[in-house]
Amino acid sequence: MLKQQLNLKLSQKLSPQQIQLMKLIQLSTLELEQKIQNEIGDNPALETGKEEVGKDDIVDENISESDDLNIDDYINDDEIPSYKTEINNYSSNDDDKIIPVSGGISFHQNLKSQAQNLMIKTEEIPIADFLIGSIDESGYIRRDIDEIVDDLAFSQNIFVTSDQVKNILKKVQTLDPPGVGARDLKECLIIQLKRKTSKSEVLILAEKILTQSFDEFSRKHYQKLIDKYKIDKETLKLIIESISKLNPKPGGNLSTESRNNQIIPDFILSIEDGKLNVILNRRNAPELHVSGNYKEMLKGYKDSSSKNKMNNEAVQFIKQKLDSAKWFIDAINQRYQTLLITINAIINHQKEYFLNGDEKLLKPMILKDIANTIDMDISTVSRVANSKYIDTPYGIKLVKSFFSEGLKNDEGEDISSIEIKKILQELISSENKKKPLADQALSLSLKEKGYVIARRTVAKYREQLGLPVARLRKEI
Repeated sequence: MLKQQLNLKLSQKLSPQQIQLMKLIQLSTLELEQKIQNEIGDNPALETGKEEVGKDDIVDENISESDDLNIDDYINDDEIPSYKTEINNYSSNDDDKIIPVSGGISFHQNLKSQAQNLMIKTEEIPIADFLIGSIDESGYIRRDIDEIVDDLAFSQNIFVTSDQVKNILKKVQTLDPPGVGARDLKECLIIQLKRKTSKSEVLILAEKILTQSFDEFSRKHYQKLIDKYKIDKETLKLIIESISKLNPKPGGNLSTESRNNQIIPDFILSIEDGKLNVILNRRNAPELHVSGNYKEMLKGYKDSSSKNKMNNEAVQFIKQKLDSAKWFIDAINQRYQTLLITINAIINHQKEYFLNGDEKLLKPMILKDIANTIDMDISTVSRVANSKYIDTPYGIKLVKSFFSEGLKNDEGEDISSIEIKKILQELISSENKKKPLADQALSLSLKEKGYVIARRTVAKYREQLGLPVARLRKEI
């Protein structure tokens, strides 16, 4: 017996242009510059520079795919405003300046260059290179030796023992900066201490403590260390000070990511006569317009008496490139408009903060608040907030940092979690380091200030601030 069923499905399909717009919105200023350069290289119908007067190139949105090609709409475009096919990536007061980008060799290239001076055999060079390639951006090799041995066998067809790899690793660990190639923090600090040219009694004791009692030291069981090594508090303070001067991330200052991942603000905020003004940072992005030469090609086809298949294919190709150029320019324009609308809504919502710079003045704000204000989807606001930076008089800030959940104080007023975190940080900064405040004590201190926050919430905010528990904040 046949059964009939009616299924209703609600779905949303985005056009290629809408997908392109969403991708462009998500890009940072630096990524957008690269995207524009790639698009210019791929599409000859997209040109840069100032367009000559009288050449308003336009592509009709509705293209006929029939053999009888209608190109009049591509040629006669006097009624189409020029902003539809042009984009000026500079504000009126901008100069045509190029922001230099720093260069140089990468972190791993630097290590490989140093490795050429290592006293190792020819057959050990690929192993040393493999070990250097396994070093992460912090300067560590966070893999077991046995795993490295297996990888050498499967990927490099190099068969060695664990002891051989360990011996070569010791030589790699002699490279600069000191501590690079360590497998954990303990080994990293010990390597740095061993590289010290002057061996004072304090440094000898520091190396001994790290080697024999690293767990007690890391957990700040200072009294145990004093009893075990028969030293006084002043000596232990000197040891702690010498260890604290060591670099826990020897690769952090030289890695490619930390050197080249420069923060270029997407927005620039200024305050003039008590008014907030925000503009887009459009530096290094060239002016774009649709090619006039391609329009002339189409005009030549119209005047030609030959209407063969080859000519038709050529015209279709030209139309495709013109359409692609126009869509890209439109998407760039829409991106700028979306970004400006979104950032203006955020600034208006957090006006008190932007006028004063006090983080305690930040209001509770979620993505939905801004989405409702500008009548856009939450995902669009999220793309703007997660990847964009704004240059304010108080420093460069991630737009996402202005969003926070809301809580109520003892007076029933809505307050931002950012405000609570700020006060929590101040409490911890001003505490007695010999007797640091536990989470419960911090909760009581916040309650006294009018913020009723549970101990678990205090612990969550403390972890988000990157602050350790009371025991690990204790000092001698």
